[in-house]
Amino acid sequence: MSRHIKITAAVAAAALLATACSQGSATRGTTAEAGGKVTLRYFTFSAAPDHVKDLDTIEKAFEKENPNVDVVVETAPFDQYFTKLQTSIAGGTAPDTFELNYENFVTYASAGSLLDLATVAGDNDTSVYAQESLNAFKRDGKQYALPASFSTVVLFYNKDLFDKAGVPVPTADWTWADEQAAAEKLTDKKKGVYGDFQPVQFFEFYKTLKQAGGEFLSADGKKSAFNSPQGVKAATWLVSKVGKTMPTEAEVGGTADYDTNLFKSGKLAMWHNGIWQFAGLKDVPFEWDVVVEPGDAAKASAVFHNAVAASSTTKHGKEAWAWARFLSASGTAATTRIRSSWELPPVSDQQVLSGYLKDPKPANRQAVFDSLQAIALPPVIKRQQEMQDAVTKELSEAAAGRKSVEEALKAAATEVDALLG
Repeated sequence: MSRHIKITAAVAAAALLATACSQGSATRGTTAEAGGKVTLRYFTFSAAPDHVKDLDTIEKAFEKENPNVDVVVETAPFDQYFTKLQTSIAGGTAPDTFELNYENFVTYASAGSLLDLATVAGDNDTSVYAQESLNAFKRDGKQYALPASFSTVVLFYNKDLFDKAGVPVPTADWTWADEQAAAEKLTDKKKGVYGDFQPVQFFEFYKTLKQAGGEFLSADGKKSAFNSPQGVKAATWLVSKVGKTMPTEAEVGGTADYDTNLFKSGKLAMWHNGIWQFAGLKDVPFEWDVVVEPGDAAKASAVFHNAVAASSTTKHGKEAWAWARFLSASGTAATTRIRSSWELPPVSDQQVLSGYLKDPKPANRQAVFDSLQAIALPPVIKRQQEMQDAVTKELSEAAAGRKSVEEALKAAATEVDALLG
């Protein structure tokens, strides 16, 4: 039996208020079925909306091999996911298995929320995984999650808008100055066309900070280091776009997927986003492509790792491990991710990854792998979410003109230092 539960924004908000006693998806208790069949709940943020069917394909293949297990998939938007997950764990109704990104892994592992998978593993052969990805999800020598996918951020561009304006399309050699000059030429506010969109938030800031030659944390990880000349340059680069070559906070108005819809409508020339958007753009009525993001003092591309973890409270440890293993390392999972242009599988077999380049759209898929040559990994601390929120909040203050960039960075650094203790 295959079932799927999608959590809409409205339901998610209601479930948050109801916390642990709610019957909302991520706060339900595990149910048992007759005949000894195990119901295993899996909570994810990366499948919806574009890859629910792909996950269903993987799920059905797993259930065919494991007829005693019924996987129930539950999804939530990324911006609500971790709040819901924290609520369910605190309420004692955590899903048996759930998706974690690299940034939040340390927080959950340190809090004792994750099952040591070695205690339930049925097969300790880890040669199928890229070892760097596997090691990223170890803590104190224990494997608390299995790497399931990785992705990069690239610069999307609307080729038709560039051609119509007579502006050369982006290349891998572009710098911030090239991007800015093109964005100014391509912006036509009277027609609702914007030259650029790069969110003013934590994830873009740590990356552009690296591009500017700066560091987010001190070498020993005990203090912030981003309130620096390089930090000011990076934050200014992001904030300076707002209201000039990209919409203001008021124009966006908190609309979900505003930038996605703007690009799909053909009114956005350049867009900083991840390769998980490829599938959703296959039917847009204009030509588009991607390129490695421009740099400043250096190149630096964001790379994200996601993994599958099991709750330390699950009553179905062996089944949870089997599902995590299948979802992260099976041939079905790898080929499904590649065929659907989902995030890439962190497998050691490079022949599997080579199939990714055979899809003709976007034409420059090689940029995905080229972007791995200069990586900006996210800074990670125990109080990760609070750090991310603090930095985003202060950058938003600067973007809205309520604080100068210098004031915002000083305030953000104070908050981050307090979180570091």
